[in-house]
Amino acid sequence: ELITPYHGRLIKMLDKPGVHNAVTRNITRLLQAVEIPRKYHGKMMTACFQFISDINTPAAVKAFSLTLLDNLSIKYPEITAEIKLIIVDRWNDETPAFKSRAKKILRRIEKHTLSGDTQ
Repeated sequence: ELITPYHGRLIKMLDKPGVHNAVTRNITRLLQAVEIPRKYHGKMMTACFQFISDINTPAAVKAFSLTLLDNLSIKYPEITAEIKLIIVDRWNDETPAFKSRAKKILRRIEKHTLSGDTQ
């Protein structure tokens, strides 16, 4: 509840060049645990997809971004295929943190696919 008035500022900082990795890490850590207002979903998805696709993104930011995308995929199931594609594509070059988070997400995707749920 305390960050509600700051969602816009926090998400805007994710696009800002020159922001220290610690800032990005803490913003993504925080946002994975809160409800993000609908008007920021697009910007959040774009930022997270860029983070998980970039080889230079720190491991923690990638892990938190995966969780954010997984959370958003509940409302936007059409992004699930892209999340899965990036995970598979990046798998051999990623850290244990990325792989651990990615395994959980892939299991959830598979579970919902087998049960016939859209998400």
